Amino acid sequence: MAHIHTMPGQHDTTVTLYIVRHFGKEWKALLHMHRKLQRLLPVGGHVELHETPWQAAVHELREEAGYEMGDLQILQPKVRMKSLSGIALHPAPVQSNTHDITDNHFHTDLTYALIASSEPTITIAANESHDARWLSRQAIEQLGANEIYQNSRETYLFVLDTLLEQWEAVPTTTFAGTT
Repeated sequence: MAHIHTMPGQHDTTVTLYIVRHFGKEWKALLHMHRKLQRLLPVGGHVELHETPWQAAVHELREEAGYEMGDLQILQPKVRMKSLSGIALHPAPVQSNTHDITDNHFHTDLTYALIASSEPTITIAANESHDARWLSRQAIEQLGANEIYQNSRETYLFVLDTLLEQWEAVPTTTFAGTT
């Protein structure tokens, strides 16, 4: 989707989804070649005006990765609020950050880490990148600066090195807005 806010100094809210999967004895991370930027990126996109960030995650996973929420688990802190009366509780993001897109436009991004246990179950949208790759930790480390943004590399390495061990995997269907 195009930028929602187009006036100078405005922010779009985005979601980024770092998906990992166990292959034999090692974990691998899903990256796709972004058609416009020509770099390997995790799945993600804009939160549309009618969506919560978690609903945006649902549609981006379908469109860009071919996964339904029921196919995945999400990594969550072991100590967290698991319910809240009268409120639709969403998963805790790995991080929240704001970054420049241009000198006068910004994205505020909510980043999530997910675990896949199988291949995608639905067809990736026709207008999305079909160059998806499962890369090992070593392969991610070896990507050049012209192939991956350093912040994406750092986040994937954090997921692989820290979160898989210290956070717990929770069914994505635990959270409101999954369908």
